[in-house]
Amino acid sequence: MSSVIAAPEGFIWGAATAGHQIEGGNVNTGHWENEYAPGTEIPEPSGDACDSYHRYPEDIALLAEAGLTAYRFSLEWSRIEPEEGVVSRAQLAHYRRMIDTCRDHGVQPIVTLHHFTFPRWWDHSGGWYAEQSTDRFRRFTEIAATILDDVDLVVTINEPNMMVNQTEARIDTENGVNFPGPSPFVARAIAEAHHASTEVLRGVGGIRSGWTVANQVFQAVPGWEEQRDEWQYWREDFFLEQSRNDDFIGVQSYLRTIIGPTDDELGYGPQPWPEGTERTLTGWEYYPEALGHALRHTREVTGGIPMLVTENGMATSDDSRRIDYTTGALAGMAAAMADGCDVRGYLHWSLLDNYEWGSFRPTFGLIAVDHETFARTPKPSLGWLGDLAQRNVIPVG
Repeated sequence: MSSVIAAPEGFIWGAATAGHQIEGGNVNTGHWENEYAPGTEIPEPSGDACDSYHRYPEDIALLAEAGLTAYRFSLEWSRIEPEEGVVSRAQLAHYRRMIDTCRDHGVQPIVTLHHFTFPRWWDHSGGWYAEQSTDRFRRFTEIAATILDDVDLVVTINEPNMMVNQTEARIDTENGVNFPGPSPFVARAIAEAHHASTEVLRGVGGIRSGWTVANQVFQAVPGWEEQRDEWQYWREDFFLEQSRNDDFIGVQSYLRTIIGPTDDELGYGPQPWPEGTERTLTGWEYYPEALGHALRHTREVTGGIPMLVTENGMATSDDSRRIDYTTGALAGMAAAMADGCDVRGYLHWSLLDNYEWGSFRPTFGLIAVDHETFARTPKPSLGWLGDLAQRNVIPVG
């Protein structure tokens, strides 16, 4: 058994999800359209996902019963504004009920405004390339804010750095243009929308807002440090810089990326993981040390604003290995905190075995879900993490 240290008073312990990955029936989003398009290369559609749109009371109850005290979930823009300018009061009421259900169970709701999916009308009208993109996201924030007046923590945009890559990949497919990397234009457009959103949220109740960044722990082959720095700027550091005036930054960590020489035109890029490396169900390297590195790098770039681990976890069918991974990640977090990183909480990804953007096979959840019956079965890892939360202690080895 690992030794533990006390977490700071008020440390947040919870789990995270995303609407499209758990709700089911998200028919108004462009992702649904792509999943069911003729000839799609997406292996599995999201379908009913975990049916959490209807079963969220059970999910929140299981989280609370285990001892966790926070639940991060997202609003689905395509439900709330299915056509541009058309607002569904019923859908706003649905998400307000989710907030109230959290409160009823003594759980802190942490609300994400945008987690990867857009309404179809957004995709069909230019996306981030549209001149109106910032105004559209500001308007959505204003709409969402009507149900968030008593919510403390709000995430504006989930992993904008990953969204830039997704945007470019989609354009590459449609236009046959080879983009060598993330688009600075799109990155700046997303940042502008984020700043507009935080401006709105600062005028609502006691909301503290920020966004979450996928921290990829870029490491250099010796002698390739300069190329590593160039590679990571538009893929991570630009987005960390944009958070310097936010109330917090969400750190999302799973793995590392090693940068070194390649045979392509650019001449450098990601390297294979070391031979014999243990892999997760996503094909990623088993590398729990990533979280500690991610926290230190985030502090360095942001100047030390408060951090919240908003995602961290492992896709595995072996729940004991999930506990091993999370123990190692939390130990790295504890070491980073001892070195001065201001970490306010830890949210595990994910609460449920959910839809992983093309497949249900990678299982990240603390709770298993039968995707035929939607029966929920808590895994030992849920109780293990809940016990840490109740004792408010962090493993250190």
